[in-house]
Amino acid sequence: MGELPSRVGAGVRGIVFDLDGTLADSYAAIAASVNAARRAFDLSPLPEKEIRSRVGRGLEALMADVLGPDRAGAGVAVFRERYAAVWPQGTSALPGALETVRELKRRGYRLAVASNKLARFGRPILEQLGMARYLDAVEGPDTAGAPKPEPTMLERCLAAMRTRREETLYVGDMVLDAETASRAGVRVVLVPGGSSEREDLRRTGSPVLAGLEELLELLPALGEAPDAGR
Repeated sequence: MGELPSRVGAGVRGIVFDLDGTLADSYAAIAASVNAARRAFDLSPLPEKEIRSRVGRGLEALMADVLGPDRAGAGVAVFRERYAAVWPQGTSALPGALETVRELKRRGYRLAVASNKLARFGRPILEQLGMARYLDAVEGPDTAGAPKPEPTMLERCLAAMRTRREETLYVGDMVLDAETASRAGVRVVLVPGGSSEREDLRRTGSPVLAGLEELLELLPALGEAPDAGR
């Protein structure tokens, strides 16, 4: 486990995951949708790598960043229309994500997802990736009323999982996720693979995993969950 202190998993009963960059790679679909919005305003396309570095703070913020604040509202509409068409082909599970989620559920943990992606997109993505059956909740700005770093969606996940703050671990891939966990009063571990560089993650002072599967080294079985795989 290297740099990870053993206390990270002590007393944990519930785990909340971010989605993009943590469980799923949907950057191809996001890039296609961003560039559809840019085309609508006769702007040149941006490379996927650049778009990846800009996502994570919600769609309105992303559109303001890539189009300008005055065009953000119209850009959101174009993005959502395009994203609805391309996400099934442009989204895949990150390596080991499904296996990790399935095993944690088998070990007795309550699981949920809190993402700045709208839950109306997050739920079908998780269904397609085979993970939805293991989750007690899928929250987004549309269900929580505010994007991260506001803690509302994490608080809603805690209620759905019926776990206390001190029993809950948030797993994300961005500096933003460390801030969100702090505001919600829950522990956090980070995985590289999204918008934030590994060194930026380390600078938050949060434990950084080598990969998502490392959760299985931190979190021992609590006992068989009666509804595992429901």
